[in-house]
Amino acid sequence: MVGEARHPDTDTGPLDGVTVLDASRVLVGPFCTMQLGDLGADVIKIEQPDVGDQTRGWHPPTYGDSDESAYYLSVNRNKRSMTLNLASDDGRALFRDLASEADVVVSNFRVGTMEEWGLDYATLREDNPGLVYCALSGYGEWGPDKDRPAYDLIMQAEGGLMSITGEADGSPVRVGVAIADIGAGMYATQAILAALLERELGDGTGQKIDVSLLDGQVAWMSYMASNYFATETPPERMGSKHPTLAPYQAFPTADGYVVIAVPSPNLWPKFCTAIDREDLIDDDRFRDNASRVEHRDELDALLEPTFAEFTTAEILETMDDHGVPASDVKDMRDVFDNPQVSARDMQWSVSHPTAGKVEMAGSPMHLSKTPTEVCTHPPLLGEHTEEILFEYGYTEADIERLFDEGVL
Repeated sequence: MVGEARHPDTDTGPLDGVTVLDASRVLVGPFCTMQLGDLGADVIKIEQPDVGDQTRGWHPPTYGDSDESAYYLSVNRNKRSMTLNLASDDGRALFRDLASEADVVVSNFRVGTMEEWGLDYATLREDNPGLVYCALSGYGEWGPDKDRPAYDLIMQAEGGLMSITGEADGSPVRVGVAIADIGAGMYATQAILAALLERELGDGTGQKIDVSLLDGQVAWMSYMASNYFATETPPERMGSKHPTLAPYQAFPTADGYVVIAVPSPNLWPKFCTAIDREDLIDDDRFRDNASRVEHRDELDALLEPTFAEFTTAEILETMDDHGVPASDVKDMRDVFDNPQVSARDMQWSVSHPTAGKVEMAGSPMHLSKTPTEVCTHPPLLGEHTEEILFEYGYTEADIERLFDEGVL
């Protein structure tokens, strides 16, 4: 069922030969389709003429003197851009033509929009029974809130994340990246891959996938949700502390912070020795993890003055010497200066026609036979419109007419 590969530069990835028609924008959909592109799929990004993906205009910052938004560039590598006016009849007809040969369609328009345009799964599968169709939205396609507008901040609040993020006596805090979008994008990628596999192993037909930001956030509550179900008491904000482990948190040092993790019994005596507090090893209040959690406030009162006597570097050195997991709190410069991050090839770069050399976070999917890689730069708006249409059999006259009529 996998179609002929259209992309000339992605012939080694595990999804080589898979064509993805990407009718998404902003973050959740583009993050999903970027992963598919990293894995070798030919991702055709459909963008509104003259405007494109909204994030193209989300700046500053930009790269150098260009108008290229760092936000847009971060999630749109390994794609080809085609402009198409889906508000026009001819634009929708052209989309259906492309979808008739695609393996995957990804969309995150408002619930009901694709149905209004005749671009929904039920319609598209008539010409392409093998199509895998992924619909992304804030609240999903059914339920009382399906028509509500949704943004990452709202989802972090509504999905419970902000109730457990931040200091106990402080205000609710959002996670610093749009994790509701990114999480849903990851679930969408997993579901698409599963549906493609089922298509190959099954009867060759595709299926529809519905992924919502809210569902993703609720699923990510994982053990916090289970803690609630077990106790019927909602977990509260604890800063960097862990509800069932201690010590497992950040401590102030003489010049900053250090993060310490003591999650297993064998680490407790090593930790105590590292900070020259062997007297705590056999203290009945702290003899095991359950006891340390029960007496967390007393333990913190003893540990905080100890950490405050040392610099972060000194604490890290002694923890490393004694085999106790620890880290300073790294900013982005520190992260990408980290030799481990470099060794794992987690900083990618690509030459861009207007922005020059563009740096970005790499893919964490390390496949031994078909590695992920950055093959093409995040595309300029409509950069590949004519190229794609020629591949689908449109003539130069056809394309010129479509431009003249405002379809492209």
